[in-house]
Amino acid sequence: MDEKKTLLSVKDLKVSFFTPAGEVKAVNGISYDLGYNEVMGIVGESGSGKSVEAYSIIGLLQSPGKVIGGTIEFEGENVLEFDEERMRQFRGNKVSMIFQNPMTCLNPVYTIGNQLIEALMCHDKGYTKEQARKRAIEMLELVGINNAEKRIDQYPHEFSGGMRQRAMIAMALICEPKLLIADEPTTALDVTIQAQILELMKDLQKKENTSIIFITHNLGVVAEICDRVSVMYAGHIIEQGPVNDIFYEPRHPYTKGLLASTPRLDEETKERLIPIEGTPIDLLNPPKGCNFGPRCKDCMKICLREKPPFVEVGEGHISACWLHFMEKREEEARS
Repeated sequence: MDEKKTLLSVKDLKVSFFTPAGEVKAVNGISYDLGYNEVMGIVGESGSGKSVEAYSIIGLLQSPGKVIGGTIEFEGENVLEFDEERMRQFRGNKVSMIFQNPMTCLNPVYTIGNQLIEALMCHDKGYTKEQARKRAIEMLELVGINNAEKRIDQYPHEFSGGMRQRAMIAMALICEPKLLIADEPTTALDVTIQAQILELMKDLQKKENTSIIFITHNLGVVAEICDRVSVMYAGHIIEQGPVNDIFYEPRHPYTKGLLASTPRLDEETKERLIPIEGTPIDLLNPPKGCNFGPRCKDCMKICLREKPPFVEVGEGHISACWLHFMEKREEEARS
């Protein structure tokens, strides 16, 4: 991606957790670029490293987690070199996060308005209390909360789950960040509310021109909101490409397995879902070769010995699989 069009550039990021049992390589050398006004989905099963990577960007990685390699560049500056004060300014003004469970993220003893006003005044010293309150009311209206002037003085327990998540989105966007990280923001909500929240995020993304990293294990959500998708497995990105390519022409066996195990409403015949065989690998003792090798029905000897390289399988579509490497070599030999 052209540097002028790149908002965030992650290069060979490695994050490990140093536990009494040993080093857990939660993120093991991932790279991607995110453009301005782009929505990228990061999908994969639980424990694949999606949230750890997001917390590394925003500087919220908890001990014993540590970034041990790579760079995270935001508009050309390496975020990993920021001191505490610089990181605090960066978090909120430039990048914001919506968490999974709104009830645990909102303080139950402060009103919604208090929390919105504090978030704004903490990052933008130019606001008076009255101006901040007015801005908070505007944000609540923007995220579709009716009667915002009254509801701003209510407490989180007086809001429904969907309304709390709307309040969290308002808080994340109140300082007009350029990047919004949404960590499974619809998981704790029922299906109809999920649809409303996704619609809201799509609208706000167009209005505010915000780039979004959308972390989820729900592939239906990805199809709804994302431009591009990165598929993660055991700390690695194993396939990346435009959303339509990932859905209609998946190439990596793991991506195919994810799609085959997801129910689809557009299928006329109701076929049984096919689970991915085996269990996720032990990150304390990862295999030498391809991490997905022990679960893959197409596994070859080389897969168990060496890590597969990325191969371009379409325009802007890459996949890390020895099968594609062999196919590419055969094509080159024929031509």
